[in-house]
Amino acid sequence: MTTKQERDWRTYAPLELSPILAAAADAFYEHGFHGTTVRDLARRVGLTVPSIYYHHESKEGVFVALLELGTGEVAWRVRAASDAGGADVRQQFINVVETVVLHMAHRTRLAALDQELRHLSPDNRKRYAARRKEVEKLVTEIVEKGVLEKVFTTGLAAETARAILGMCQSIGRWYNPDGPLSPTELAEQYVEIALMTVGAR
Repeated sequence: MTTKQERDWRTYAPLELSPILAAAADAFYEHGFHGTTVRDLARRVGLTVPSIYYHHESKEGVFVALLELGTGEVAWRVRAASDAGGADVRQQFINVVETVVLHMAHRTRLAALDQELRHLSPDNRKRYAARRKEVEKLVTEIVEKGVLEKVFTTGLAAETARAILGMCQSIGRWYNPDGPLSPTELAEQYVEIALMTVGAR
């Protein structure tokens, strides 16, 4: 059964983060994983270092908790956006690109964590890669279906899907919520670019 949350894939409420995770999201965004210390996190929250370790086993554990939150959210939004397109493959594609861009713009601090993945342990990196692969697989399937239905003309469905997702993921590196573009306006622009990339008729 579809939940109300899944129906509202365009709606973004403020994240409900613990004080530690809220401080960590800011710290990782400002200084990166390597430049953030557990002592810095403790200072930001007003706790001792042992208190941080009581809630999270390591700095990587804090990072992974934020990463899981971000990837989990984008995963259900992408599925809900695709479902909302019904049998119209073009609308499925538009919805999915839109929701990925909206996620990057509304959750900039979480999206920026993608740049720090080299600091993850192999097991955690593998788990995150699997979540990313789910989204990539869905986009590839939509593009392949669009080609079969002669809605899209690209001859490289998988490569095109990866290129579009890479383009969207880069938003976390530069987007400023206080800048001239709202998340909705940014999504409209990226949808237009993505349609041209797949060779939409």
